[in-house]
Amino acid sequence: MAKIVAFSGSPRKGGNTDILINHLLETLSNHGHEVEMIRLDRDKINGCRACGVCREKKDLKCYSNNDFLNGCIEKMVEADGIILGSPVYFANITTEMKALIDVSGYVTRSADHKLAKKVGAAVVAVRRAGEISAFDAMNNFFLINQMIVPGSSYWNIAHGKMPGDVLKDEEGLNTITTLGENMSWLLDRVAPKKKKVKKVQNDDLPTLF
Repeated sequence: MAKIVAFSGSPRKGGNTDILINHLLETLSNHGHEVEMIRLDRDKINGCRACGVCREKKDLKCYSNNDFLNGCIEKMVEADGIILGSPVYFANITTEMKALIDVSGYVTRSADHKLAKKVGAAVVAVRRAGEISAFDAMNNFFLINQMIVPGSSYWNIAHGKMPGDVLKDEEGLNTITTLGENMSWLLDRVAPKKKKVKKVQNDDLPTLF
């Protein structure tokens, strides 16, 4: 069983981005993985201020942000898989998602590339256009952090305007389902296996003479 944490960069709770992430997490959960979603609260997150303290201390903490963002970084480090989801704002990701990418990327890369070899996947909710730019922005975060990115039957995108509209995009939902299947397959092969400790019975103990 792998541990997966997902981050929703949408300011709209229960909107299309959250729906897509939950659809992906449901597939992963059905395969026995531990899943969690965190919504990026716009009142608790801001971008990197280039103070450089994290690079000096290398302790996986941002010194210009509050406990919320540092908690997100801690969740990333603990997880085997990371999911990023965002709607499209002016042909790119939201400011909340960009803040998470900038800060967590700088902090973890400064501390011996702590996200390396984890599995990463991005999902995008879009009304009409700009989805590839947003998709690329999140995938670039995974790739520069030496993470492993599974593919799907199409790019991980679904179309919709009003909350719930993505549920009408059958191809988009199938793409997210396939992504979950592929991500689960990959996690089963790259996530650290938990060693089973054999309980020692009295009969197993050596006889002393």
